[in-house]
Amino acid sequence: MKAYVVATETVKDEAKFGEYRQQVMATLAPFGATFVVRGGNLTVLEGEWKHPRFVIIEFPSRAAAEGWYRSDAYQKVIPLRLASTTGDLIIVDGPA
Repeated sequence: MKAYVVATETVKDEAKFGEYRQQVMATLAPFGATFVVRGGNLTVLEGEWKHPRFVIIEFPSRAAAEGWYRSDAYQKVIPLRLASTTGDLIIVDGPA
């Protein structure tokens, strides 16, 4: 079953976030990840939405998504994301 990493973010430091963006791509490839949504124009139809940036990354399985997050390569770039954004990051299972 596929799994998705979903991020909602507000970028506070564009330069530092640019560094994160460049480095994160190489961490995803070994886990078979592909972007479904990466930024883009967001329209809130109902309720409140805290962050203007929205990302969905598809993985072939939950194990792959969790493996990516825990990988040494991604752990090295997490500080760039945390220093340049505020937001939320989750893993969710895809449809059965």
